[in-house]
Amino acid sequence: MGQYITTHAFYHSYTDEPHATRRKEMLQKYPEIKQLMGPDWRMAIQVVISVIIQITVGILLKDASWSTLLFVAYVVGGTINHTLSLALHELTHNLAFGHSWPISNRLLGFFANIPLGVPASITFKKYHLDHHRFQGDEVYDTDIPTRLEVFLFSSRIGKFFFLIIMPFLYSLRPVFVFPKPIHVLELVNIMIMIVFNGIMYYYFGHKTASYFVLGTILGLSIHPISGHFIAEHYVFKEGFETYSYYGPLNAITYNVGYHNEHHDFPYIAGRNLPKVRKIAPEYYDNLPSYTSWVKVLYDFVMNDNVGPWARVVRPTKLGVEPVVSQQEYEQKLKTIVKEAHKRD
Repeated sequence: MGQYITTHAFYHSYTDEPHATRRKEMLQKYPEIKQLMGPDWRMAIQVVISVIIQITVGILLKDASWSTLLFVAYVVGGTINHTLSLALHELTHNLAFGHSWPISNRLLGFFANIPLGVPASITFKKYHLDHHRFQGDEVYDTDIPTRLEVFLFSSRIGKFFFLIIMPFLYSLRPVFVFPKPIHVLELVNIMIMIVFNGIMYYYFGHKTASYFVLGTILGLSIHPISGHFIAEHYVFKEGFETYSYYGPLNAITYNVGYHNEHHDFPYIAGRNLPKVRKIAPEYYDNLPSYTSWVKVLYDFVMNDNVGPWARVVRPTKLGVEPVVSQQEYEQKLKTIVKEAHKRD
């Protein structure tokens, strides 16, 4: 994993992230993994069902008490909205319809975004791909907490508050620390959300409209599924910067828990990630992993050796290595998949 030098803030690494090297080695040893590359259109069915359920529940709650609304927004709305946010993650990698149909992926992303109450689909894609290309980069990887967050949220109480406000940190941090030009599709995304929220408010009232936003805020804060935010890259065992979760919640979260496998092969749909581990168990069975996201959240707060600073960072490649555009990156992935299948 390279040489690590622990500082008071982050773990500093001066080697490249491990996934590209492991991917190359695994493909040489197990070329059959190439057959797993590509999208899975069936995830679109789960997205459609989730959106229909959310809209139906929101309408049914139009006359509910606030206590009932908050309870359902956490248990039902929070769970479904978090799974929809993870659908957006899959769609960031074009894993519903493939790189040859980018518009189809974007349209499904707009649809999946509707019950979240806030526009997220296009903006998330814009920053998340940098997280894969430049994992740990002090500038490009906006998944890493800022030094201000480390200063404010390093006590146990601070870490608990950090978990509560995670939806705001993850949505606002990128646009503040590494602002990018607004894409026209982001404006489309915003307009769709304004229209949808307006319709819900006009026809069904403020409680229905509130249900969607509350589901997002509650579902992405201290919620069992939110353990993946911490589990994926926060260093609980020094020398390891990406961790997988092998538990039951993978069944409703597009296997996002298979996070080492995902970073090794970001162009394999979540449905097929368990097969990667099955084909090459020696690459994953000896890596630290989790079976409970709830325990990860508890340990994050209670373990004084883990906090917002427990991330691996690397010197930035800003100004050293050119950043390929989003279109070039997607075209590269498309070419990789095609060439892999041709060789077979």
